[in-house]
Amino acid sequence: MRKIIASLDIGDAWIKLVVGEIVRNKLNILACLDVPARGIKKGYVVNAESAIEALTEIFNQAEETIGIRPTKVVVSVPSNDMECFLSEGSVSISPDTGVISKEDVDEVFKACTHNKIEDNKELVTVLPTRYTVNDVDVVENPLGVSGLKLTLKAIVVTVPKKNVNGIIKCLEKINIEVIDIALGSLGDFFEFKDKINIDGLGAVVNIGAFKTEVAIFNKGNLTSCEVVDIGGDNIDYDLSYVYKINRRDSMYLKECIALADKNLAQPTESIIFDNRNGEKVKINQFDASEVVISRLEEILNLVKKQINLLTKKQISYIIITGGTTEMGEFKSLVDSMFNNATVGEVLEIGARHNKYSTAVGLIKYYDRKLKLSNKEFSIYNIEEQEDLSGLHKKVNISEDSVLGKLFRYFFDN
Repeated sequence: MRKIIASLDIGDAWIKLVVGEIVRNKLNILACLDVPARGIKKGYVVNAESAIEALTEIFNQAEETIGIRPTKVVVSVPSNDMECFLSEGSVSISPDTGVISKEDVDEVFKACTHNKIEDNKELVTVLPTRYTVNDVDVVENPLGVSGLKLTLKAIVVTVPKKNVNGIIKCLEKINIEVIDIALGSLGDFFEFKDKINIDGLGAVVNIGAFKTEVAIFNKGNLTSCEVVDIGGDNIDYDLSYVYKINRRDSMYLKECIALADKNLAQPTESIIFDNRNGEKVKINQFDASEVVISRLEEILNLVKKQINLLTKKQISYIIITGGTTEMGEFKSLVDSMFNNATVGEVLEIGARHNKYSTAVGLIKYYDRKLKLSNKEFSIYNIEEQEDLSGLHKKVNISEDSVLGKLFRYFFDN
């Protein structure tokens, strides 16, 4: 069975849908799409009708791109008021077999959460930290191990139900099944985890349009996460206010003209816009960069402060991602403000933009969950996979066409 997984990232300004196939532990992108997040604000549904229209649009685009509509997705949910706690659960192994099965692993995960989730909370994920067999042997993967008792110590992650219910209801309206929910920071971590010290303590930062998420990971496990209500949209507002230009022009100025390092900006490079007074305004790269850098420095200083609030321990890495990091010379600014930070870089062909880091990483995150429970899964059934591969499809070639005449020339002679 082909392993095809779809993820939906409900962002500040954009909804991103990525469909990918895992082949030999490598992710191949089949579709990578985005639409404006209408009816959604900071990941929350504020207008269900508009949100459903936006979701319908992106799934229609996916069907046009791939040929088959995705109907099952992993969805990112807001991390506001997220809680993490350590938990432990145990299960007895059937003496008839004395071997740990995937059903036993599923049960020990359930034991970690049984009667431990508050009524107003939704379980996001259970992150295993240690498996113990017979209270003695610590194993990395318990599947197939002989024993009579399996114990799991894990980090349980929850969010308020309001973070989840709105988007799930909208997806149900358009017949899309949510197979799992996750925090965006988990997706970002899994997208870049091969490039960081998996055994260390670090931070993963995503600078979105309206908010910046700061998450702390210890040995690959999420331990805390906070949201700072500032993002790339604030830069658009600054440029719009200073130069009295509309938001579309200010966004273009930020993304295509301004740099995050004013030492590299050129006063001689400029662009002309019509301002709100109907006047021509000439803006050079150096001046625009100064406006942009002022806000970016504020955001990054808030990130520093938030990291220090989340952990008092020395961290070994900081990964910064999100659409705002695609600004020209953003890495140069990060290098000047941090000693141990790097800017993430999405390398998968078809999704090479950091605004997709969460959606791409969520596919990898879900794939790891499947491996831990030794499960096979695809959003498409066997027949759909055959259609996707083009099997059983006949190509009708007219005998009068150039291709038809070419076939007759070779096969009739």
